[in-house]
Amino acid sequence: MSIVAELVFFRGSNAFLSPLFIYLLLTLLFVSSQVRRLDAQIDRISLVPLISPDNDVEDPGAYSAATALSSPRVSELLRIVKSLTSSSTSGAPLQSARIQRLLLQSGLAGDRPPLDQLEVKSQYETEIEWLLVGKATVQTYGLLLSTLLDQIIPLSDDIWYWDDVLGSYSSSTLYTVQTSPLRMWAWSQDIYHESLYRFRRLRQKASVRVDAEDQDQEASLQKSNLSTQWRQFYSIVRESIAERSITDLRRRVFSHVGVGRSEARRKQAHLRKLREMTATGLGILMVEGLSFGATEESDNDHEWKGLLERSVALMDMILRNTHVLDVGLSEYEDKVFAGVEEDPELSIHAEDTVEGERPAILARRILDILQAGLPGHVDSMAKVSSESGRPSKLVRYWLPALALVISSSTILRILVNRQDDIINWVRDIGATTRDFWFNWVVEPVRKIVGTIRHDSTSEIAIMSRDSLKADRDSLERMVVDFALDKPDIAIGSSSITESQIATIRSKVREGDVTPVLKAYERDLRRPFVGAVTGDLVRSLLIQVQKTKVDLEVAISGIDALLKSQELVFGFVGLTPGVLVTIGIFQYLKAIFWTRDGNRRGRKARRSVRVLRKIDKILSEATPTQNNLISYKDHGLLVCEVHVLRRLAHGVLPGDVEKEFIEDLDELANLKGIQVQMRALDRIRWAYAEWLNRMR
Repeated sequence: MSIVAELVFFRGSNAFLSPLFIYLLLTLLFVSSQVRRLDAQIDRISLVPLISPDNDVEDPGAYSAATALSSPRVSELLRIVKSLTSSSTSGAPLQSARIQRLLLQSGLAGDRPPLDQLEVKSQYETEIEWLLVGKATVQTYGLLLSTLLDQIIPLSDDIWYWDDVLGSYSSSTLYTVQTSPLRMWAWSQDIYHESLYRFRRLRQKASVRVDAEDQDQEASLQKSNLSTQWRQFYSIVRESIAERSITDLRRRVFSHVGVGRSEARRKQAHLRKLREMTATGLGILMVEGLSFGATEESDNDHEWKGLLERSVALMDMILRNTHVLDVGLSEYEDKVFAGVEEDPELSIHAEDTVEGERPAILARRILDILQAGLPGHVDSMAKVSSESGRPSKLVRYWLPALALVISSSTILRILVNRQDDIINWVRDIGATTRDFWFNWVVEPVRKIVGTIRHDSTSEIAIMSRDSLKADRDSLERMVVDFALDKPDIAIGSSSITESQIATIRSKVREGDVTPVLKAYERDLRRPFVGAVTGDLVRSLLIQVQKTKVDLEVAISGIDALLKSQELVFGFVGLTPGVLVTIGIFQYLKAIFWTRDGNRRGRKARRSVRVLRKIDKILSEATPTQNNLISYKDHGLLVCEVHVLRRLAHGVLPGDVEKEFIEDLDELANLKGIQVQMRALDRIRWAYAEWLNRMR
């Protein structure tokens, strides 16, 4: 399974893109482009001898092309060549174990075959072996390129960590407290070793004195003086501690902040040196490794084969010397190039080597690089970086972990004693949340929906619908009956017609009860008589009904007003619940969004710092005769571009990020320092606004 296939499987088993997956994917995109380009160049160069029409003419006794290509050995080699080329379509170099397995299957990396077998080997078989070795070299080149990039990114992160430690006094103090147990342990180790050294010297002197006096007394002296030896050792330990003053103890154990800052500067300097060495090796590998530019235009097929040998030797020298920090960068470059030129396995230095054996020699060397060189380099780099990298999580978080352990019993006791209260609190919180949601959000929304749909059950009313009509009809009947009983009072005549009754009915509907009022005015003149006859009481009751009708008319007006604003009142009832819900969601969103925003802000600030470093690299670079930057500057530039590529992911919008990556690729290519400066200027003015917005 290729690396990309494993990453796709890893992506499918998670709900989100992790930073590790994004970083590996970006690394593989950069490396795969280099591998595809070199793989295509290998195909163009190595296949020329195989398709040349003059091969059979020059050597009539040799096997024909069809015979050679149909042999089982050649078919097996072609199958392995195809397997070594498959990574070009998958987008990443093959894994080291698969390259080793394919080389072993080819038989080139095994024991040296007899000389007579090498002499009868056909030219086509030899050329296909060179093609296979070339494919393996390209895959190993991509693997080494990916390894160097994978090592540079953690170094950059650790350098930024030390920048943060040295950036403020509080961070330096925190680092000093975090590493104080390590200094305490180192101080104790110094006391122990010094005391042990003194005790051994004291024992040697005592042994010399015993030998001089009497050999027979030594055994009994050793048996009887065990407690004395322990007292001597304890006194020596006390003397060693006393010699180290309390001031030295306080400085070494509790550590003045200046000591911690000095240690941080020293480790940061080591990491920067290691990063520069790795960047220089990366620059040399990208510029000098597998550079087929001039070889493609040449007709001499021995040139590209020699280039393969020099590239493999170059990779070997880079793996051997990158982690050595005792030399300068110029010495490192000279050592690498001198090692390549003086390599004894190059064909120019091994003239007695049979031509058919050269692919096998190169295959064995590639296998040695994959089995020993690359793992040894990774282990050495990990050891050097761990000594100067950021402290482990145990060192960084021992203080809060210790506080949690110390207070765990108290926390547990509180939880046990208040278990019922905590359960009730949780239950009450859940019930309150549920009631609030249904009573103040769901129910008002349901009422609003019913109002919009003209639901009869959702109408707002102070009085029933038919109450006013019934009371008005009752008042009308009361007045008409009164007029029929007392026509002389109602209309001033002894009889009443139907038209007059209709007129009275229409006036009552308009609120005019004049006949009743006339009778009421007359009875007030003789209230006792009116009360006895009942006319006064009757008129009063009719006026009470009239007052009731008037009150209901007023209430019906209020009802109409409420019904016209029913939707408004529904939204007013919904507003408190919605506001509280929105406030809670905004608070929760602010908690998580602040973390994400802070993370994006840190990435944007780092991106600006990386842009500054890129500008500094190009500004301080000394162009060569070809108007190109040096190996170290090119390696550092590729490193910073790769870091910037990783940081830009997720900070810029999708379309802007795509154009940003294109400009970064142009910035990293060796097209001349002027072209790179123009690309940097374009990045600065086109994308600085986005980065500043995220800061």
